[in-house]
Amino acid sequence: MNSQAIKLELIEWLTQLKDETTLEIIKSVKDSDISNIDWWNNLSDTERQGIERGLKDSENGNLVDHVEVKRRYGL
Repeated sequence: MNSQAIKLELIEWLTQLKDETTLEIIKSVKDSDISNIDWWNNLSDTERQGIERGLKDSENGNLVDHVEVKRRYGL
């Protein structure tokens, strides 16, 4: 699907959208200059610490296989 077709599909979908939360999210994406935003700066300290813990676990080989996670949680 080319860019023009995607835009037309989105326009059609937006004109029928009634969910205010989704509209607000889309507007915030439109209003933001995504190319100049470092999402890391918008995270809370708790979110950053969680990501850093995960990276450290990964570096230390403390990982759980995707298949095992699915089994554990019945997915």
